[in-house]
Amino acid sequence: MAVSVACATALAGCSGGGGGSSPSASPTPPTASRPAGGALITIKDFAFHPAALTVAPGAKVTVFNKDAATHTVTATGAGAFDTGQVKSGQKVTFAAPARPGSYPYICTIHPTMHGSLTVR
Repeated sequence: MAVSVACATALAGCSGGGGGSSPSASPTPPTASRPAGGALITIKDFAFHPAALTVAPGAKVTVFNKDAATHTVTATGAGAFDTGQVKSGQKVTFAAPARPGSYPYICTIHPTMHGSLTVR
């Protein structure tokens, strides 16, 4: 939330007249919540954040485990993706399925952890 407020404040400061920026220049949207060129799922407090994520077909999805425990991000059903074990502090990247649809996933080590990846 603080990042959004700071970004909004910074952007508002740039929109006033008299600045040296070109009128055609547009601000770059903040990407603090996702790595360059992809999406981010953070694991913290035995939960996936965000719990529901929408990406383009084949997009790179990075998983960052901020818990002390090892986790997985494993699609249920068709088995479209599986990170394998992601240890504490580790980042792993996988490609989203190429076929549009909804892909629920769990942590196979802690099956009460649920998330959903939507490919559009």
